[in-house]
Amino acid sequence: MKCQKCHFNNPDGMKFCGECGIKIEALCPECNFSNPPDFKFCGNCGHNLKAASESFSTELSHDEKMAKIQKYLPEGLTEKILAQRDRIEGERKQVTVMFCDMAGFTALVEKLGAEKAYSVMDRVYEILIHKVHDYQGTVNEMTGDGIMALFGAPIAIEDAPQRAIRSSLAIHREMAKFSEKIEQTGIQSLKMRIGIHTGPVVVGTLGNDLRVEFKAVGDTVNLASRIETLALPGATYVAEDTFKLTEGFFRFEALGKKNIKGKKEPIKVYRVIAPSTSRTRFDVSAERGLAPFVGRERELDLLMEGFERVKDGHGQAFSIISEAGIGKSRILYEFRKNLSSENVMFLEGRCLSYSSRVAYHPIIDILKASLDIGDDDKDPVVRDKVIRGLELLDIDQAT
Repeated sequence: MKCQKCHFNNPDGMKFCGECGIKIEALCPECNFSNPPDFKFCGNCGHNLKAASESFSTELSHDEKMAKIQKYLPEGLTEKILAQRDRIEGERKQVTVMFCDMAGFTALVEKLGAEKAYSVMDRVYEILIHKVHDYQGTVNEMTGDGIMALFGAPIAIEDAPQRAIRSSLAIHREMAKFSEKIEQTGIQSLKMRIGIHTGPVVVGTLGNDLRVEFKAVGDTVNLASRIETLALPGATYVAEDTFKLTEGFFRFEALGKKNIKGKKEPIKVYRVIAPSTSRTRFDVSAERGLAPFVGRERELDLLMEGFERVKDGHGQAFSIISEAGIGKSRILYEFRKNLSSENVMFLEGRCLSYSSRVAYHPIIDILKASLDIGDDDKDPVVRDKVIRGLELLDIDQAT
């Protein structure tokens, strides 16, 4: 129980402050009425005092807040920065920049007051930081009501534009869940505006505290910020450069050309709708049309021979190993195409570059693909799809 006079945090159940001796009263956040400390509901307006107390009991010391943020730092990032410090300094590289900003933050502060509003923002920052680092991005700047994140710097990563968009979609999902939890306290739905742009930046300096400063070549960072201001609450907008690099991996809505402050010509802007069924570059290429299959007939014959042995009851396992871009996915594509008339079931799971921190991701991927489970499906929907899938396979449900 926090003392209203000296702000000392007293244990629950105390009637007088252990620091200044004043009688402790619980102020109602709705009507500001003074209640005895053991009241669960306001004696003046009936507001739930316990729910409000639980929702905003997030007062932490500076060290506790720092430890809380440190917990969400990308695994191994510090070691990578130290190992590549000489090469990182002053390096020009292609980076995807993401700006996140909370819609209606000013109104939230006016309604709750600065202290409670920033207690809510502590939790929002946890979501933002966690979901950026899940896709190996780095939070370069924390603003009063959002963040600026970079994908591809200070350490280069694979598929940075894809990671940024997937991170933004994960942020929207987690913010929706968080909003549902705090609606009981009278707080309106919390939504983020997100803008993403891909372009060149230059890494500035690395201080002793590993704080990285980035300066954009041209207006890469500024354009990402401008696009974020155009976005509707709960939406992700991207510029044309990011759209071209991720086309086929996501479904987009073309919003046409928009006038951007500081740009002479209007910029094409797209809204991200959802991930597409294509999850790899090969999937996208297959939809557009493939070149003739040549030079891998022997490898395909080995797979077909293995399939014939499987039909005879002899289990088989094959490993296809080669450098990236040689044609592993194409061989499997042709193998599946040759078996299109056979009564076989294909189960496919992928180890993606940004899923290394997810336990059993390939198994989860197999189940989601086989049962048509989407990332946005709620628990009841997932349960129904699992039940229908088990029924189709004639498998008894677990009790």
